[in-house]
Amino acid sequence: MSLVITVARVEDVTALIQSAASLFQEDGGQRDPFMDANWPTRNGLDYYLGMITSARSLALLARRDSTEGTVVGHLTGQMRAPNELRPNAVVAELVSMRVTEEQRGHGVGAKLVEHFFSWAKEQGANQATVSAYASNTDAVCFYQGRGFQPELIGLKIDLSSLDQQA
Repeated sequence: MSLVITVARVEDVTALIQSAASLFQEDGGQRDPFMDANWPTRNGLDYYLGMITSARSLALLARRDSTEGTVVGHLTGQMRAPNELRPNAVVAELVSMRVTEEQRGHGVGAKLVEHFFSWAKEQGANQATVSAYASNTDAVCFYQGRGFQPELIGLKIDLSSLDQQA
């Protein structure tokens, strides 16, 4: 299989939404009991069109064999607004990425991230960030293998568990 990475066009929005919906089902839907895993399908049209059309966002599709081939992955990214607390940090955020299960381990994700890094540099970014569920060890290992390093750790508690302890 040859792989083609393209910047998503408006006419690609349905394919982008389908890939994002699969990510929501596979990842957040299994790891976050409060996540609306159907959000991309129901409400994602404006959001993903914005990712495609905004100069400060990036939407990539990985396709099998040609620019019109089967979608085997996606990546979305955006430039963050400047922050008074970190005025010299120009940050590109990798918002979401998914590769179909059968294509994982074949370099698709690596190619998507390479394109994201190139875009981020073109945008003037001096730092890139990504978030992943701590329990998604495959994703954490993948991103660390591309040079991302842990920076912050988020902690949460399900308050209903406190009722069970009492």
